[in-house]
Amino acid sequence: MNENEFAELAAGRALHALSDADERRFADALTAHPEWAAIAEHDAETAALLADAAAPVAPPASVRESLMAQIVLTPQEDSATPEAGTTAESADRPKRRRWSRGLFALAASVVLVVGLGVGAAVLISQLTRPASVVALEQIEGAPDAQQAQVDLETGAQATAHWSASVGSAVLVTEGLETLDEDQTYQLWLVRGEDALPAGLFETDAGTATALLDGSMHEGDVIAVTVEQAGGSPTGLPTTDPIIAIPTA
Repeated sequence: MNENEFAELAAGRALHALSDADERRFADALTAHPEWAAIAEHDAETAALLADAAAPVAPPASVRESLMAQIVLTPQEDSATPEAGTTAESADRPKRRRWSRGLFALAASVVLVVGLGVGAAVLISQLTRPASVVALEQIEGAPDAQQAQVDLETGAQATAHWSASVGSAVLVTEGLETLDEDQTYQLWLVRGEDALPAGLFETDAGTATALLDGSMHEGDVIAVTVEQAGGSPTGLPTTDPIIAIPTA
């Protein structure tokens, strides 16, 4: 057993989710590699901290069912084909017990739902919200929050939200044209004579909430151009901006 396999077992054990066979494998591995004890201790502490984070509340059945469905649907293996020299049963065993390190937080939240209630559901929603939405809330809650809106000739609207203290900017669009597959919208922070690439975004039925990459400086112009798929190959705008919103 390697360290990554042990880490998967450690996460499952912290959640009391190992089979008897995997409990034995965990104990044997820990005996053979006592230096791995820190991994198991860290996972146990994480589960305990999560368990202490909310007061007991009876959870709605739909919350637990939703989280369990996410775990069932989350891909556990890159391939289901057994390696040479392994049986189908032994090849399937890691798939059944493979609690990936990224899935650990979700699985730990299920423990909270079962034992502690809807507090875990709130935690899940916070962890899974898009970064652009979180940033927009931070900006709107800042004392120096500002915004500016422009109307495009096509009837679309674009509103820039920014805060110098937060150092972030978010662009919200409505009615923006859906581009062909070989094109994309690219964000820019125009600072003096320099246009700094600030990410790509797509629209959903004309709407988008896009967080600009990099730190925004007061006085930057938030701009959008239409570029080829994957963004400008030169790192500079190749078309005229369709949106340009000064922040000063």
